[in-house]
Amino acid sequence: MNLPEHVLECIETLENAGFAAYAVGGCVRDACLGRPPQDFDLCTSARPREMEALFSHKDLVLAGEKHGTVGVITAHGVVEITTFRWDGGYGDHRHPDWVKFVGDVEQDLARRDFTINAMAYSPKRGFADPFGGRKDLERRVLRAVGDPARRFQEDALRILRGARFGVKYGLTVERATWDAMIAQAGLMDNLARERVFDELCKLLPLVSAGDLVALAPILAAVIPELGPMIGFDQHSPHHAYDLFTHTAMVTAGVPGDLALRWAALLHDIGKAPTFTRDETGRGHFYGHAQAGSEMADQVLRRLKAPTALRERAVELIYRHMTHLEPDKKLLRRWLSRLGWETLESLLYLQEADMGGKGVDVPGEQRVFSKIRELLEEIRRENACLSLKDLAVNGHDLMALGLQGKAVGAALQTLLDQVLEEKLPNERQTLLDYVREQICQGEDFT
Repeated sequence: MNLPEHVLECIETLENAGFAAYAVGGCVRDACLGRPPQDFDLCTSARPREMEALFSHKDLVLAGEKHGTVGVITAHGVVEITTFRWDGGYGDHRHPDWVKFVGDVEQDLARRDFTINAMAYSPKRGFADPFGGRKDLERRVLRAVGDPARRFQEDALRILRGARFGVKYGLTVERATWDAMIAQAGLMDNLARERVFDELCKLLPLVSAGDLVALAPILAAVIPELGPMIGFDQHSPHHAYDLFTHTAMVTAGVPGDLALRWAALLHDIGKAPTFTRDETGRGHFYGHAQAGSEMADQVLRRLKAPTALRERAVELIYRHMTHLEPDKKLLRRWLSRLGWETLESLLYLQEADMGGKGVDVPGEQRVFSKIRELLEEIRRENACLSLKDLAVNGHDLMALGLQGKAVGAALQTLLDQVLEEKLPNERQTLLDYVREQICQGEDFT
């Protein structure tokens, strides 16, 4: 395993002082997979005060000192170095009640979550892999260290981390580990919502439809609103799949943009509560887009999602049933109302929604390519789509005698006329139109 110079320097400083030191965890796992590590964590037999003395010539981060962690600031970032330790009980299923410093790397590795993360490497001492992490990587297996139930009782976030590791590295979760993940899923209620949201945001861009279907019980444990969707028969000739399978296909079918993936995951969350069946037995979901947008807003607020992401995802859900047509005039109006980013995201969501039905409807998919062609034409035309694009502004209209709210109303009228292609976006033409309206008694209030 090749370690960068700044990491080797930290290890050598510890080893030259008589302490054992190893690179540990994710950087070792990634190196075994042939992936370049993103960051480097070290573990050592040195105690925090001993590390402080050894690295006194460096700037240090001491926020984690009571748990044995000292951050050494280098020119290439912070290297976190943690004393070999053993964790006490986890009363809140999140944090150790106490930590005990130990002198042996194997004891330290025994407290870690999965075997693939319980490996350490020292240029001097070689690999430490007491739980078979390298072999599990070769077999493409995700396995908890020791008793799986205990690992997840200690920190329930490990359940979501396990789901992410399985997806990211193409690993099959070992049966006992999977059973414990499902059995202990309720403990995730004890987690800070920000931690849950952060893990879900790492997971969502990676998943395939099959991944989401397999992970349905875990996702429903942290987003209970997804639970009723699992196995839900839509009783519709337009849908070949149950509601959650359809949702999984839509989520995997949109680009990896986070707001768009969240919108896809939650786009039909309002269907189960609005479900009705007519006299023929066919299912209907009247108002599910509005109901779903309100539910999604509550979910994302509960998870403490950033406001911008939440608002964008909720708007996409609210509008995902909007009928978009390959008509330039209508598309310009939608662009004026929503903007390029939202309209293009809505198009992706609707296209994936259509493709996730499992029922081929001739001509429906061709509509999307036609709409995109027209959008490209509009982009090339540099079309006037908003008030700021108009060839006139408020000062121009005030010079014609308009004041107050009449100025804004007149600008909006001009934009409507341009969007409808009734007027060209030319300064003199727009000013002449306003003069004419004023002469005819229009006060734009």
